[in-house]
Amino acid sequence: MQIVLISGLSGSGKSVALKVLEDAGYYAVDNLPASLLPKLVAELRRLGHGRVAVAVDVRSGANIAALPQKVEDLRRTVGDLRVIFLEARDDALIARFSETRRRHPLASEGVSLEEAIQKERDALESVAALGHRIDTSDLQANTLRAWIKDFMQIEATAGLTLMFQSFGFKYGIPLDADNVFDVRCLPNPHYDPLLRPFTGKDKPVIDFLENMPEVARMYEDIRSFVANWLPSYARDNRSYLTVAIGCTGGQHRSVYLAEKLGQHFAASVRVLVRHRSAVRRALDHAQRPADQ
Repeated sequence: MQIVLISGLSGSGKSVALKVLEDAGYYAVDNLPASLLPKLVAELRRLGHGRVAVAVDVRSGANIAALPQKVEDLRRTVGDLRVIFLEARDDALIARFSETRRRHPLASEGVSLEEAIQKERDALESVAALGHRIDTSDLQANTLRAWIKDFMQIEATAGLTLMFQSFGFKYGIPLDADNVFDVRCLPNPHYDPLLRPFTGKDKPVIDFLENMPEVARMYEDIRSFVANWLPSYARDNRSYLTVAIGCTGGQHRSVYLAEKLGQHFAASVRVLVRHRSAVRRALDHAQRPADQ
């Protein structure tokens, strides 16, 4: 079992770090009282969770003082326990609270923001020494996400879902597409009356398209583009990347290529394949007069 504890100063990026781990498949728990940590770990172990990320900070109140001892106790029973402590300079924290207009958890009537930050530093002094410290003062959120992934050795594409979506240009380009490839230049099975009723998922159409050298070249060009740029999109911390492939009606060529690309990339990243125009074609067919 792997446990990652995230702690640190308010405004230092704890929610960003926790979200990175959650997107990578960790069971994430925010704002857990330190005294409940052993019970949580025992219950999640019983339920079969192998990777857990927990944020414990000053919102626990006096409970936070118990965290160092709880961590020491857990190290005896958990094979892999890591602690990440996030901090930042006072001026950076003050600027962030000013921008977001959030209230510091230790702020109260008669206590300034600067005093609340210092009070929090004092309360977390023993916690800061538990593990890996990251100063986020000059870090953008995307940089912090990348550092957390590096520290935890999380693959660049972890947390990203790659969607291949076929569509028909006659119905319009999907608004959610990140990349759009036009494959209308390829030989069209629609003009063969025997192939017209089928889709790009059916063997007669697959056999027809796989015998066309230009279809193979188009597939390889799209595959190469996605493979080359996928790590860059992942470093941009996207949850989804939608690659839309369009032919005239979204029935043959685009469907074939979306399926084939999905099968290829499924070995390395989470993949979804969707055929956007299938429902629209069915509606068109249902509304067509019976004598047509």
